[in-house]
Amino acid sequence: MDFLLIAGGLVALLLGGEWLVRGAVAVARRFNVPPMVIGLTLVGFGTSMPELLTSLQAAFGGYPGIAVGNVVGSNIANILLILGAAAALSPIVVSKATFRRDALILVAATALGMGIALTGSFERIAGLVFLAGLGGFLWLAFRKGDDPAYEEEAGTLPDHHAPVWQGLALFVVGLIVTVLGARFLVQGAAGLAQAAGVSEAVIGLTIVAIGTSLPELVTSIMAARKGESDVALGNVIGSNIFNILGILGVTALVHPIAVPAEILRLDIWIMGAATLVLIWVSMTGWRIGRREGLAMVTAYAAYLAWLGVGAA
Repeated sequence: MDFLLIAGGLVALLLGGEWLVRGAVAVARRFNVPPMVIGLTLVGFGTSMPELLTSLQAAFGGYPGIAVGNVVGSNIANILLILGAAAALSPIVVSKATFRRDALILVAATALGMGIALTGSFERIAGLVFLAGLGGFLWLAFRKGDDPAYEEEAGTLPDHHAPVWQGLALFVVGLIVTVLGARFLVQGAAGLAQAAGVSEAVIGLTIVAIGTSLPELVTSIMAARKGESDVALGNVIGSNIFNILGILGVTALVHPIAVPAEILRLDIWIMGAATLVLIWVSMTGWRIGRREGLAMVTAYAAYLAWLGVGAA
């Protein structure tokens, strides 16, 4: 039963997130909202909605390990698994100017998240700090409207010309399906953890984190197959920033959460190390090659194996 809830929840998250984004984009285009604004807000937030709703459901359900593990595990998976797989398929050429700006924000957000996590909990004041940081990031991002790289990325948005009512209907249905998917996923994950005798944090770091990162994984793999693997880098950096500042910010503000001790012992440091790996491989020749990509995927497999040994 738990596996069915998890599987159903993941499918609902994928479908709901896709419908939510498509509906929002359709409405925005009808009102002539600039593509960059759509990309930075509706699409960016929409693809992170599975993580957000899953962490909120877990926090309110009394499962802090799933709530925090979802964010920490997603950030680790985004770098080592998703970016690594994209680079292994097609080497990524890094834009120096764009990377330097966004990477600095990523490092700052990661350091802030780790620092507050080490206090043992994310309280409402931490949520306010995170959300203020997210507001600053969006303000800086909107100022980059004249950056050709951002204009090019904005131009890759899907073109939807559906009537406004269809877009609104698709958005509402997508939101409802995503909420239900998050509830099923959290219930299934908590039940599986109890049945298997492992901690909810391990489930949150693995099944839940990978499951809620599926939209980013699919997007990055498809981009790599089309020879646009550089899109994966921006996708990962933006997603990781939003995971910490947005998802943890909203979750902590709505429902403060304690940080499980096992996440503090290892996983929070793995997240920090993975961020440094991202910076290092990107700035080494300003190119992430297949060798580095394979090494990152291998490192993620080793991390999962270590979690499995620890849970056994």
